Amino acid sequence: MELIRGLHNIKPKHRRCVLTIGNFDGVHLGHQAVLARVREQAATYGVPAAVMIFEPQPLELFAPEKAPARLSRWQDKFRALSDNGMDRVLLTQFNARFANLTAEQFIEDVLVAKLGVKLLVVGDDFRFGKGRTGDFKLLQQAGKHFGFDVIDTASYRTEEIRVSSTAIRSALATADFAAAERMLGRPFSFVGRVRHGAKRGRTIGFPTANIALQRLHSPLHGVYMVNVEAAGKLYGGVANVGRKPTVAGDKELLEVHIFDFQPTAAMPDLYGQTLRVTPLVWLRDEQQFADFAALQAQIKADADTARALFAAMHDEQNNSDSAAAELTNSSK
Repeated sequence: MELIRGLHNIKPKHRRCVLTIGNFDGVHLGHQAVLARVREQAATYGVPAAVMIFEPQPLELFAPEKAPARLSRWQDKFRALSDNGMDRVLLTQFNARFANLTAEQFIEDVLVAKLGVKLLVVGDDFRFGKGRTGDFKLLQQAGKHFGFDVIDTASYRTEEIRVSSTAIRSALATADFAAAERMLGRPFSFVGRVRHGAKRGRTIGFPTANIALQRLHSPLHGVYMVNVEAAGKLYGGVANVGRKPTVAGDKELLEVHIFDFQPTAAMPDLYGQTLRVTPLVWLRDEQQFADFAALQAQIKADADTARALFAAMHDEQNNSDSAAAELTNSSK
């Protein structure tokens, strides 16, 4: 899949496509249903299937205090859109200059002149252009004039798929990870590279892998029992998502203490490694402690709780496997 970073990088070879536009935060099952139909229509028209996403997302520019928590970074979206068969992703920088394009300029300069759109797929509530003056009706009128078709994304949804990014955020806020997984079509996880931190954790016996969340607002806050995937191996652990109030942190960060990690010659440490951290159980809210001794005691308690939960889950799985094996043998 091709990534086009910015409108200025659209080339003549990128003209003619079936295009859908949106935030696609999380690339959940509803999005996937839309993308599947975009692929079908692109095949019918004999042109590439393309997606336009924005960075930052519009509300993050206009009203950052009201912007919703991000389910996914643009890199996560890119991978998911590729997995869903898109041919091109146009990553558009949403800045004051872009926001000041009139609706007519966006249609004529971007959709028609630059992209040569054959079919546009957007929601019937899609608003665009300076002052949000552009709407679905204007796009339909423009399509008749310039020779492209416009279809509402609602045409591509089914009764079985009633999901939204908002609903997923709500599920995550209450630690209902099973509900979030049903809507996403996969477990919710954070993905990122381990960076160097202050290395305070190792001084109290609980070294952590620090990952910048790279988003204005996180959908999770607090301490969680997690699975951690690193270099193809799966570990258990505990993670804190927040601002580290005990040390007066000012940015949201993911800190993961990984159980039983053993350095190897190929991977002597985790710095620079890409981790996938999947929350399993909420343990507690983030809190500020009077001193490092109190913090150390709480982290130990969190780790003990998580290890006990992992042990219980392992026993339950073994019992389930044994019961299934007995049922299989008895039916022979």
